[in-house]
Amino acid sequence: MQFIAIFTPNKPFILVDGATCEDFKDAGWDGQYVQHNHGLFWTDANGVPWCASYIACLGDPIADLTENMAAEQKARVTYEHLIACTEDPCVKDTLRFLWQREVIHFQRFGKALNDVQEWMCKAKHVWHGHKCGCE
Repeated sequence: MQFIAIFTPNKPFILVDGATCEDFKDAGWDGQYVQHNHGLFWTDANGVPWCASYIACLGDPIADLTENMAAEQKARVTYEHLIACTEDPCVKDTLRFLWQREVIHFQRFGKALNDVQEWMCKAKHVWHGHKCGCE
């Protein structure tokens, strides 16, 4: 669904556009149709709803960048699994594009992590978060 939202911002329901209740039933999505009609409802492959608690943020640049890098690697592996599960060349091309994007994101977060660590080392800083005026 992420891909669809990116490439079809004015028509995010493109996968189910024009689908009937019977089409949803045939696809095993009858529960989706009953609760959400053609609307997007963010779930994982097992139907578990997305939750904001999936986002980890500690306010520490090293911990947060490392967490971001781990998330990119998890997404990369998921795309690899999806590529292995399909024979459709168009779907594979789309998944490869998304896979490459995750690799680039991982590399960019890695560069940022290196920069932050280098700055902290040279400046002899220990990260104390943002000043809140409580001192």
